[in-house]
Amino acid sequence: MEKIKKNKSKSITKKNADKVQIWVKKETLAYEKELKKLQVELLKFQNHVKDKGLKILMIFEGRDAAGKGGTIKRITEHLNPRGARVVALEKPSNIETSQWYFQRYVKHLPSAGEIVFFDRSWYNRAMVEPVMDFCSERQHHKFLRDVPGFEQMIVDEDIQIFKFYFSVSKEEQARRFKARETDPLKQYKFSSVDEKSQELWNEYSLAKYMMLSATHTEAAPWTIVKSDNKKKARINCIKHILNFVDYPDKIDKKDIKVDCDIIVYGSDEAISMERAFKFSHNK
Repeated sequence: MEKIKKNKSKSITKKNADKVQIWVKKETLAYEKELKKLQVELLKFQNHVKDKGLKILMIFEGRDAAGKGGTIKRITEHLNPRGARVVALEKPSNIETSQWYFQRYVKHLPSAGEIVFFDRSWYNRAMVEPVMDFCSERQHHKFLRDVPGFEQMIVDEDIQIFKFYFSVSKEEQARRFKARETDPLKQYKFSSVDEKSQELWNEYSLAKYMMLSATHTEAAPWTIVKSDNKKKARINCIKHILNFVDYPDKIDKKDIKVDCDIIVYGSDEAISMERAFKFSHNK
């Protein structure tokens, strides 16, 4: 009997030798648990979109390193790829630059039963292009005038639009840029445009204010996602989506209540920015 116990003990020790103890923060476990629950809801929603032939368009904008891509990744992680597409276009070709500005985006709009995610969109002309001098001032202003009508046409074609702007602080953006420089898995994300983002912070802020003021409409409103905390940003973005869609066997409303410190209405953000500009000017 003693020999059997010793052999059993040796066997357990050998098994344990192949294992590594990992410490995980309680908040990380809570995040993963809540994320999984919300991803189940997203699957329910996608099934409803397919069954009813709905057309859903989600636009993700924000400064570089604001957390757009990471959020899209968590939203689409368990969706059926046959009914969910991510669109992340390269800079326009010579032919595309000669076309109507919106032309290259139109062909990627959702068909019946589809959810399409734009990782940056036509709003490049509202932020990156004017700040980096990739378009003229006239083109910028014309774009801001044209967008509400263009998006109204999309809505009139029964396409539901979600527009998210991920808002990161200057300090957090700098920290994330530094991480990109040293992490070989993230270095591909760092570009020449990123390098100028910090020094052109105020110019981007003005462009953001102009964009929100001109393109936050009743048909296609902006939702601001405060994204210094990536996990909270992801969770609350998904909750916001689930609050504005219907599908069978939907989770209880209290489980998708958003944090109002994370999710902000676009017009409220524009008003807050205008006050900040005036305060800064009067100092």
